[in-house]
Amino acid sequence: MKHSFLSTIVLAGGQSTRMGQDKALLAIAGQPLLQRVCETAMQCCESVHIVTAWPDRYRSVVPESCQFAVDLQTQGPLVGFAQGLAVVKTEWVLLLACDMPSLDVKLIQQWGQELPTLPETSIAYLAHHAKGWEPFSGFYRVNIQADLNQFIQQGGKSFQQFLQQRSITEISNVMESHFLNCNTPQDWSSLRSM
Repeated sequence: MKHSFLSTIVLAGGQSTRMGQDKALLAIAGQPLLQRVCETAMQCCESVHIVTAWPDRYRSVVPESCQFAVDLQTQGPLVGFAQGLAVVKTEWVLLLACDMPSLDVKLIQQWGQELPTLPETSIAYLAHHAKGWEPFSGFYRVNIQADLNQFIQQGGKSFQQFLQQRSITEISNVMESHFLNCNTPQDWSSLRSM
């Protein structure tokens, strides 16, 4: 089920320095991770925006309907998210990283159905774990853009710091495997052995 009030931002602007190669192009069963994430997103919403400094690198591996928001600064995921928000036209946005191989379409669709019931004061719908809020595979109100831009202009770079002082509704009963991402060769090796 696609939600008309929801768009997706996929962040693919990282340097993949810990991985040693472009993790967006690592393939599972012949399918690059970025393509896999975008196809999952397309089952949940009408509009998918990829934030990256290298649109030409990825154009051939993502569905044609995906749009690129060019990240010229590559200053981290929070700045990339803010750049993506500038092109989103819906009330809510789903934020995904390009290296999340275990996303569950039905789970994301189910969470999406709950968005209209959230308190108006809640800026996001996110899972929580021991290290804090899980910023990815989470939902944000697009109207946070001005607040987010101000936070960044004041030197803020951390998702956790941005989210710390704001009203968020927690997604409950979430398995950590849903948020699995691949940052290192060890992560990739573990994933492939599963």
